[in-house]
Amino acid sequence: MSISYWLDRSPHQSKKEFDIVIIGAGIAGVSAAYWLKKEDPNLRVAIVEKKRLGFGATGRNAGFITCGSVEHFNRLVHLRGKDQALDIWRFSETNLDLLKQEVIQDDKTIEFKHEGTFSIASTEQEFHELKEVHKLMISMGIQTEAVDTEGVQKRLGATGFMGGIKYLLDAEVNPIKLTEKIAKLCGAEIFGDSEVIAIETEGASRKVRTESGDFTCDMVVLATNGYSPLLSSYFKDKIYPTKGQILITEPVEPFMESPCYCNFVLDYFRQLPTGQLIIGGFRQVEKETEVGYSDHITDAIQNSLEEFFRRHLKKLSNAKITHRWSGVMGFSADGQPLVGSLPDDPQVFFLGGFTAHGLGLAFHSAKCMVDMMFEREIPSFISARRFQK
Repeated sequence: MSISYWLDRSPHQSKKEFDIVIIGAGIAGVSAAYWLKKEDPNLRVAIVEKKRLGFGATGRNAGFITCGSVEHFNRLVHLRGKDQALDIWRFSETNLDLLKQEVIQDDKTIEFKHEGTFSIASTEQEFHELKEVHKLMISMGIQTEAVDTEGVQKRLGATGFMGGIKYLLDAEVNPIKLTEKIAKLCGAEIFGDSEVIAIETEGASRKVRTESGDFTCDMVVLATNGYSPLLSSYFKDKIYPTKGQILITEPVEPFMESPCYCNFVLDYFRQLPTGQLIIGGFRQVEKETEVGYSDHITDAIQNSLEEFFRRHLKKLSNAKITHRWSGVMGFSADGQPLVGSLPDDPQVFFLGGFTAHGLGLAFHSAKCMVDMMFEREIPSFISARRFQK
């Protein structure tokens, strides 16, 4: 975005000088700040954000902290082989372990619950695949549980499904409360209402120009996920902005054991501690509207979400809907996150491309980015060097 002379207020404001400026105050940005300050408490770290803390995908998701990647595990094995598929799975398990050790601990206010998630099937094809996934994962030492039709009805209150599996190590959380806790722990200065206009080079320094003024620093971190292509053309064929839509109902009596995915992980629902049900997905209904940066909701997808829970979740057949919203995620070209620095500016680092798994990947990815900044090795499957030709 360009800025006019009249809107350029930075000459009249005090100078803002930091060692590192992070762009984006979502889960990735505050996690990056956390690990940077843990590495060196004396670092001067700022986070600049277009709106406010967690305003992007972080504050618009359903609160799943899941292991693995966007597809069923057997497909990951087919694409990458057993060894790397297991490494990817363990990476996300470590993400959750780190969150528990460093952030969540015994804090009840975050609404953290570590009791797994389900993946259930409404077709013979997916049910067969999930049974194969269960066998494969058990053989590789990953904790899962097979569930039949009766189990789905009893434990999830859901009808019309043949069965599925439960991933025993997944979790759920209030995503904003988690992000606020990390932000509090990291000790970085956070500047809201500071949309970034440009990143400029000034000798050995970098200037981050925002609508609220300029920030001078030694290094920049892009924690902008789906919005990364707006800041650098490097991401145009690597991270794609992809929209997700959600609705939430009024509270009903608790009836779900744990959060749940269905329809090949495209659709999902969970019951909150308040008794409200949150349901999202159905991008497949209207694919052409679910790319890009618009955060508008659409009738076709919202109607599909509502029809789904009224048909499959009988305890919600008459429940009122209280909120509807959408958010922009960043889907990577190969389904795995990207960590690295820009080829044309090694002082600009980045992490993103979480492919709908930001809560399950960002905290560990941020740690790896800091490892890279301090010249330590990181896993090859998250390193952006994998895209070098």
